[in-house]
Amino acid sequence: MTEPHTIAVLGLGRMGEAIATRLTAQGRDVVGWTRSGRAPGAVQVTGDASGAVAKADLVLLALFDGPACRQVLDDVGDSLRADTIVLNTSTIAPAEAAGLARRLGPSYVHAAVLGSVPAVAAGTLGILAAADQDALERARPVLEALGTVRRVEDAPTAAALKLIANSSLAGAVLALRDSLRQADALGLPRDQVLDVLELGQLGGLVARKRPFLHGPSATATAEFTIGALAKDLALLAAASNTPLRSASGLADTPAAPEDDIAVAATAPAVEDAVLEPLRAYIRGHATGDPAHFHDAFLPTAHIEGIRDGAFVSWPLDEYCALFPGQPAPDEPTRSRRIDAVDVHGTVATATMTLRHGADTFTDVFLLVRVDAGWRIANKAYHRRAHPRPRGPRAVQSP
Repeated sequence: MTEPHTIAVLGLGRMGEAIATRLTAQGRDVVGWTRSGRAPGAVQVTGDASGAVAKADLVLLALFDGPACRQVLDDVGDSLRADTIVLNTSTIAPAEAAGLARRLGPSYVHAAVLGSVPAVAAGTLGILAAADQDALERARPVLEALGTVRRVEDAPTAAALKLIANSSLAGAVLALRDSLRQADALGLPRDQVLDVLELGQLGGLVARKRPFLHGPSATATAEFTIGALAKDLALLAAASNTPLRSASGLADTPAAPEDDIAVAATAPAVEDAVLEPLRAYIRGHATGDPAHFHDAFLPTAHIEGIRDGAFVSWPLDEYCALFPGQPAPDEPTRSRRIDAVDVHGTVATATMTLRHGADTFTDVFLLVRVDAGWRIANKAYHRRAHPRPRGPRAVQSP
């Protein structure tokens, strides 16, 4: 294989700077360019991207998204030599990767990278590379300086697999967030909780991100930002046209987009004001007292679902009339659990599981913020009946 003599790195953000720095440290002839004009100390930087591209055997893109890749290639396209390899490490949508592969032909190498700045510095990135065999072999010395190469069939597949990998990372961050929120609710010391979590399935993430897990850190530099990961999840949701809960969970994190992704795990739980109508609803079921439902719901609320095979839609007063003003006979065996609450400004959604005798109900709520408080605007429910034990029939509740 032929080693590229001159490498132009276009984009010197966190990853681009780390890549250019590692390649420079290994003695390669590297010149970097960035639209911001920021000049990392260890890398030779030029303000003339077209001039750098004209001299390069390999052009490495380390840009934020697909539009940035297209714009930069439009700007330098006339300077690209026919034999120059374009190696794209940017995280973009599968359709965008396919478009660039068609545009650049056999000189294009799509190299989706798994790992962040420390992995670049250590040369331990996972690299999903899709390219013509000749182009891949020419790019291989550069890729292997950064990590381990795994060849995949085409550019959109490489791009899609990268998004899937980042989706799993987001899931781990949000799982860690749930653990920390529950620990806070139980009054457990954060450092003690982190010590224990390092022993479990989230241990690697906790160990790597511990400097951030008390909130934004003034001393630790973000390696992978909330804004970048949220962008990747939005690309995945759009490409798959399939709901992606972690996309909204990350986007709604009340932290700065430039904070490290681990800061998203420290976001506080929803405020008590959002939970209060749900707790009032639980008290209504526990006591059978409809006054609690009037506290929980707006007067205009409806409660809807399938009952005895037919759709029902009760106004609040009709719903309250179903309750006798006293607990159900089997109340000591019943349980209720708030499963999820998602707040979006002045509206929120929530789900709850109720286990009432042989029946399990899933309740789905729409809440709105009115008069500086929260109320349930509507509820829909699903009832799952389980085989009933022999004996007196338990009372069904809606």
